[in-house]
Amino acid sequence: MSTTTWAWLVLLFPLLGTLVNGLGYKQLGRGGAGAIGTASIGLAFVCALGALFSLQGHSAEHRELTSSLWDYAVTNGDVDAKLSILVDPLSVYMMLVVTGISTLIHLYSVSYMRGDRGYARYFAYLNFFVFSMLVLVLGGNFLMLIVGWAFVGAASYLLISYWYRRGTATQAGIKAFVINVVGDVGLVLGTFFVLRHSGTLDFLGTFRAVHGGAFAGHHGALVAGCLLILVGAFAKSAQIPLHTWLPDAMEGPTPVSSLIHAATMVTAGVYLIARLHPLFEAAPAAADTAAVIGCVTLLIAGTIALTQTDIKRVIAYSTMSQIGYMIMAVGAGGYVAGLFHLMTHAFFKALLFMAAGSIIGAMAGAQSLDKMSGFRRSMPFTFGCFVVGGLALSGVPPFSGFFSKDEILAFVGHRGGWFVALYVVGYIGAFLTAVYTWRMIFRAFWGEPCAEARELEGGHLAHAEVPTNPANGEQEDTDVGFPGPEHTIAEWALPMKVAMSLLAVGATVAGLVQIPNVDHVITNFLEPTFADSKYVHDEAGNGMVYFGMALGTVLALAGIALAHRIWVAQPGSAAAWRARFKPAYTLFVNKWFFDEAIDLLVVRPFAAFGTFSRRTFERVVVEGTLVDGTTSVVRAGSSAVRAIQTGFLRYYAALLLLGGAGVLLYFLISAS
Repeated sequence: MSTTTWAWLVLLFPLLGTLVNGLGYKQLGRGGAGAIGTASIGLAFVCALGALFSLQGHSAEHRELTSSLWDYAVTNGDVDAKLSILVDPLSVYMMLVVTGISTLIHLYSVSYMRGDRGYARYFAYLNFFVFSMLVLVLGGNFLMLIVGWAFVGAASYLLISYWYRRGTATQAGIKAFVINVVGDVGLVLGTFFVLRHSGTLDFLGTFRAVHGGAFAGHHGALVAGCLLILVGAFAKSAQIPLHTWLPDAMEGPTPVSSLIHAATMVTAGVYLIARLHPLFEAAPAAADTAAVIGCVTLLIAGTIALTQTDIKRVIAYSTMSQIGYMIMAVGAGGYVAGLFHLMTHAFFKALLFMAAGSIIGAMAGAQSLDKMSGFRRSMPFTFGCFVVGGLALSGVPPFSGFFSKDEILAFVGHRGGWFVALYVVGYIGAFLTAVYTWRMIFRAFWGEPCAEARELEGGHLAHAEVPTNPANGEQEDTDVGFPGPEHTIAEWALPMKVAMSLLAVGATVAGLVQIPNVDHVITNFLEPTFADSKYVHDEAGNGMVYFGMALGTVLALAGIALAHRIWVAQPGSAAAWRARFKPAYTLFVNKWFFDEAIDLLVVRPFAAFGTFSRRTFERVVVEGTLVDGTTSVVRAGSSAVRAIQTGFLRYYAALLLLGGAGVLLYFLISAS
């Protein structure tokens, strides 16, 4: 079987899962929907492996394969929009990450969502989300990229607002959708700039045009196009200032949070910059903008995570920070480093969300760290998974995050010049990462056991009560909507334990594929995609690499030690720290007031303009002049027509004679 055939099958199976679950949910039942949803993504992962092995059979210079099903809109030299895919090392790499992690998240969901009455709908949405992301990473041209980009936004709306009876969930879904539409507009406009001067929508054709000097006299247009494309990347990947949708997205089910943060949506911006690297290297101002925004984001998100009490929001801001590292890397030209961290991050971030879901299940839906404590003995499996994920996220050797994060910082520092400032901020962010990660772990697992932890120690399983919708008296879907004995958490549910165990293994050993001066598996595999990059052989020296690894380890351990001192050794000292740094705490706990600023500068002015337009133009011009005026004209005309409709034949005959005489008189006058 050809490489491209394997890739088409990767797209086919999630799409089939979506259609079968979406259309046949009444016949499938709960078990069937979960099995089909999980199997479809598992088969896609198998096909991704088939594409990997098939691609390895090609020589390095022939590992860019395209396939097209049909021409969507092709004109003579102006537009070449085709339904085509590009199979190269980068797309195969993304396929493996997306389908592999998504399969485990689906498996976890089989048990986690078992008590939800929208079970089949959930798996249909989840399959559609994965399908959309695969369209995005496999698309061979800007048209397919935009389609996948829009599909991912729609799928995220469906999943974030999955529990549509919750007002907060629907509002969060709308917020995510609107902000991502802003990014969609930026991507489409940026594509127009590129198409105008390259003459093609095809990725490979565009790259040849860039290398051939198509933008030599239009550098400003290229920079503008790349900056607009970055708007799309920043919206999808939740980078400053288009990040405010991400923490609100925690209103969706916990496996959805895991999927969005680990393998799909928020990694799209990283992929986009890496895929379009020839454009960004030809427009260094845009690339530098990406690197700076990524650096600012990782620092701001880290400070916000220090003060959050919702366990899922802490992990969400952690994702925002880690994506900042990736954006900084690919903006600086460290494509392999950024993509390496994308892969390791997928393992430990999915693991952390799943472990958080286990605790939330034990807490009967409560997500506040203020209510959690002492789960270390009552939930040893979840505790072990959280520790593994926390060590990987903090960058403690030999866990995966240690190798990937340090590779990013070593590359950025190696660039020299003003990039050294990004290098320093990156290590400050690494220290903050260790502090907020272990603050979360210590608060949830240490201390005097809370009531739920004591129940678990006594052999009792907490049950979630499903709230009732006061409007109709029906049961309302919730994040842990597992009523009665069907309520399961990871300590007992085998599918959840299997998924979390595999992710824990990945979070532990995945970094070993890219050890400085030892293994370069990721670099060697992705090299054909980035062979045309001027940074392809640009590597940090051994001195900087070893210094960075030592510094990263020290900062990670120092952050853990500080968190232990504040929240374990001296549990009452957190309040003293808040009082000592009250202005900073106020800024961080209010998320740097980004929501308030957007509300003041964007939402309120547009709302005021809309209200003004409705009261003036809409009411006076549209409803008054256009609607009422047109109605009056039609009414008058109909009255006149009704007046001559007498029903007498002699009147109609006379009118006909007069009309004929008028026509005859017109021709006589014209002839004279």
